[in-house]
Amino acid sequence: MELFYAAIVLLAATAVFDLTVGVSNDAVNFLNSSFGSRAGSRRVILIIASIGILVGVTFSGGMMEVARKGIFHPGYFTMPELIAVFLAVMLADVVLLDVFNTYGLPTSTTVSIVFELLGAATAMAMLKVSHMGENLRAAIDYINTGTAMVIIGGILLSVLVAFIFGALVQLCTRLLFTFDYESRLARFGSLWCGAAMAMITYFILVKGAKGASFITSERAEWIASHSAVILLGCFAVSAAVFQILQRMGVNILAIVVLVGTFALAMAFAANDLVNFVGVPMAGYHAFKEAGLHEQPLTATMDALAAKVPIETHFLLLAGAVMVVTLWLSRKAQTVTETEISLGRQNEGAERFESIYLARVIVRMAVNVSEAVAQITPPSIRARIARRLDVTHYHGMVDEESRPSFDLLRASVNLTVASAIISYATSNKLPLSTTYVTFMVAMGSSFADQAWGRESAVYRVTGVLTVIAGWFATALTAFILAAIFAVVLYFGGAYGAVAIVLLAAFIFWKNHHRHKQRVSSAEMAQVFHLKKVTDVEATLSTSFEHMAILLREIRDSIEKTLDGLAATNLLLLHQQKARSSHFQAWANIIIANIFKAMRLIQRGDGNTSSKYGQTVRRIQRIVDTHRDIVMRCYMHVSNQHKGLPDVQTDELRQVAALLFDLYGDVDRVLTGGGPVDLDAVQEKDRQIRDLADSLHDKQLERIREGDSKTRHSILWYAIIGNMLAQSKQNLRLLRIYSEVVGRVLGEDEFDME
Repeated sequence: MELFYAAIVLLAATAVFDLTVGVSNDAVNFLNSSFGSRAGSRRVILIIASIGILVGVTFSGGMMEVARKGIFHPGYFTMPELIAVFLAVMLADVVLLDVFNTYGLPTSTTVSIVFELLGAATAMAMLKVSHMGENLRAAIDYINTGTAMVIIGGILLSVLVAFIFGALVQLCTRLLFTFDYESRLARFGSLWCGAAMAMITYFILVKGAKGASFITSERAEWIASHSAVILLGCFAVSAAVFQILQRMGVNILAIVVLVGTFALAMAFAANDLVNFVGVPMAGYHAFKEAGLHEQPLTATMDALAAKVPIETHFLLLAGAVMVVTLWLSRKAQTVTETEISLGRQNEGAERFESIYLARVIVRMAVNVSEAVAQITPPSIRARIARRLDVTHYHGMVDEESRPSFDLLRASVNLTVASAIISYATSNKLPLSTTYVTFMVAMGSSFADQAWGRESAVYRVTGVLTVIAGWFATALTAFILAAIFAVVLYFGGAYGAVAIVLLAAFIFWKNHHRHKQRVSSAEMAQVFHLKKVTDVEATLSTSFEHMAILLREIRDSIEKTLDGLAATNLLLLHQQKARSSHFQAWANIIIANIFKAMRLIQRGDGNTSSKYGQTVRRIQRIVDTHRDIVMRCYMHVSNQHKGLPDVQTDELRQVAALLFDLYGDVDRVLTGGGPVDLDAVQEKDRQIRDLADSLHDKQLERIREGDSKTRHSILWYAIIGNMLAQSKQNLRLLRIYSEVVGRVLGEDEFDME
């Protein structure tokens, strides 16, 4: 039994790890609406969410039964077998969730735990019936297929329900209040906020009381029997209080959003705590039950199918770990950014590129919208258009201080999501809070026309990416937990040590990957101009940003050539990832230039033309860099032989001159010296003269058959792109000299 003492300790340790990675993933569920609408300061929002978590964990007692008997029949297993299943589940869960957190993709902790339990229990059942010489079909008797299918079906159905209800409620709310909602809050605001508070109270208090560890069954029954009175009373009192607060000048929507944050954090803790500590607590109960038998290692665990007392102190301890993680986890911030970016009202740099399926979906939606518009009477179309006029939202505040979406939508997100989740909790259906909150947010953003023609394909791509990750979660969770269960069955303690070491290695790798992602994101923030009021200051900063971008591109080209010479696919893959970051940074710089252009007098066409040329130069530099990287990456990825040494040396010669020119441009753009166009033009001529001489040598190699076709194509492509880089840098420097007025050399050259 001493070995199983260690197993219980390991389960407790994995529970702590699972709480940290789980909260990092699920914090997105109850923080996004408050953060996206800026309902309060970050500190205030986190304090309210923390209180909600601590209260919510005491409502989660009824959900703990899912881990013990919701997926499989515990009576078919012995304590050692169940401990192996539970260890496999927890170790698989912490690894899986940490991977998703690292890449900032919100996934479902409920789906992961359900499919991990299903995978590990199925693998253990098959091993057991095989050992007993029975047909593998007998393993199906070990699985609680009926309950498992209900849970899985409920999770999938909740996705559709959440999107539809989120869209419908938001559409009705927006038609009532419009985007210029502040002028209409005086008439309907207190009633609407009172209804929202009544819904939150009904689903959290009345329905959630069934699972509370501190409420007796008699009191819960009394609350349920008087739910209508409580509901109406809450509506009346809330509406009256909100009316008074509104007359005092208080922003009542902000209060609803903050209360909704508390409610959703509470619902999250009540519904999802089972995902993190339900399995370890089930293992603890199995260990205690086995100790009551004379043969603890062979006794079946029928007792786990019965109701088990709730340890409130364990629940509160788990809540404390969740709160600490909520405040300290940087990965929670990374996951939060994904949903906010997909639901924001205003345009901007999109995180996801478009894919074919997203383009098809958007095209179909546009066609359906146009068809509906044709059969709708013009008067009705005009009236709806006036109610949904987005320009009122854009005119509320300036662009820089504008939140991702307004408080009205945030309140809908929180109210609808908390209602659905709490109702499912009261019926002991562990639906995914991630799925519900994400799809409610997507439904409300869809109803708010946040997915406009300019951003729809990118937003739909993001949603499809997240949903695809959900399916990947289910499949990966099932397979990974099954594999771990097999390893533990045959390897015992040695297998457990091996899996723990593997998990530690994955954690270490993911930690470094996340640091790189955060570093890249922080670099992108360098390019943002918080407030644009002065053209000269804005342009000066933009040129400094260009210098940072050019410095990074120079470094990337050097590493790309190193990767090509060494046929190092990993290094080239890293540069391929950097090229996408460079494009995003270039877009931010260009957006900043556009901000400056809006402040320029309309009659100043010459200055505006210079800014337009600057945009073209930046785009061309980024495009040529990406072409160099992609050609080298595809060459090595396709397992082609590396370039001959002579061609590699020639590329390095051209690159050395190009990097020297880059250095001159960098120094000028960062204010390190005056513009000497003659000197920079001379370096450009040297690069072109060198390229011409190397061209003659390459032609000779082609005639002699010393250069393969693929090598020749790649060589010419890289040389051509480096010549284009030199040309665009020179033109960029010319524009800078004309804008800043620090010209020493007066030679003119073609600007086309």
